[in-house]
Amino acid sequence: MHDHTGFKERIDEVLVRLADEEERTLLGLHAELSPLSEQLRRSLADGKRIRAAFLYWGWRAAGQPDCEGVIRAAAAMELVHAAACTHDDIIDGSTMRHGRLTAHAAFAATGQRSTALAVILGDLLMGYAGHVFSSCGLPGAYLARTVPLWSALLRETMAGEFLEVLRTGTGPAQTARTPQVAESLEVARFKTAKYTVERPLHLGATLGGGSPALHRVFSAYGLPLGEAFQLRDDLLGTFGDPARTGKSNLDDLRDGKPTALLALTVAAAGDDGRQLLAELVGRSGLDGEEAAAVRELMEACGARQQVEDMIRERIDRAVAALDAVPMPAEARSALGQLAGTAAERSL
Repeated sequence: MHDHTGFKERIDEVLVRLADEEERTLLGLHAELSPLSEQLRRSLADGKRIRAAFLYWGWRAAGQPDCEGVIRAAAAMELVHAAACTHDDIIDGSTMRHGRLTAHAAFAATGQRSTALAVILGDLLMGYAGHVFSSCGLPGAYLARTVPLWSALLRETMAGEFLEVLRTGTGPAQTARTPQVAESLEVARFKTAKYTVERPLHLGATLGGGSPALHRVFSAYGLPLGEAFQLRDDLLGTFGDPARTGKSNLDDLRDGKPTALLALTVAAAGDDGRQLLAELVGRSGLDGEEAAAVRELMEACGARQQVEDMIRERIDRAVAALDAVPMPAEARSALGQLAGTAAERSL
């Protein structure tokens, strides 16, 4: 069994050292940068380190040994994630993540220009990602061959975010756009599947000199698993217990986020159900009782179960893909284990 706890601790150590080093550097520039260094540290404090794990096991699947250089390279994926989350929280207006204030909400709580400062933090985190990766200690020739993948990862992630914003309702003033399952999965593929699973695996395999066949298998594994990850996130965003997830279960409904869950509900609901959705979903003032009515409809029309079925089918497809190419048994086992932990998170 893959010791993910031990792996996570190694990634955390890299990120803590970075936060310590950058705090000294930032405060050396100016004492008033203290709130920036504080939020930098908070942004890196939590997380399951799933993206780092996929890069690491992409490397190991290519036949390479464990080393500190690949741990540092893997940690860069968590900086990409922290940057994306910082910007995503601004876009969504989310105030809680991992049970604590998001960066822009924390800045606002101290009376500062919250959005502007959080945007700067997100940009800084993305810059640190490149620095940590390029200075990881692996041979320069290994790093050079990943440059196109870094460009692809950032392009695809931003494309997914952009498409989601375009397709998200913001209330009654916006012309209604009926959510579609295919469109939701398209966003999930760009915004989540590629940067969470497929591209980290490709980066690890490319660093390790993996074959084209291994890259193809990682796409066949990573894309359905990444979609399953996002589908689970959609369920958590609506049905999750905030005390366990650390974030609100109202934000997706208030924003009218075009999730597959919502699309399936719209398709299966009768006229009365669609009227209820039209009145409540996308309304910024949606309260707990109204959200409960939407959840009840999602349950009653079978949409929630359909999403659960979609998750299971994608996990099965991802795990089956691993059999298509030879790889070290430890890597195959770890990737099979990660498939379950990544998409079967608790509500």
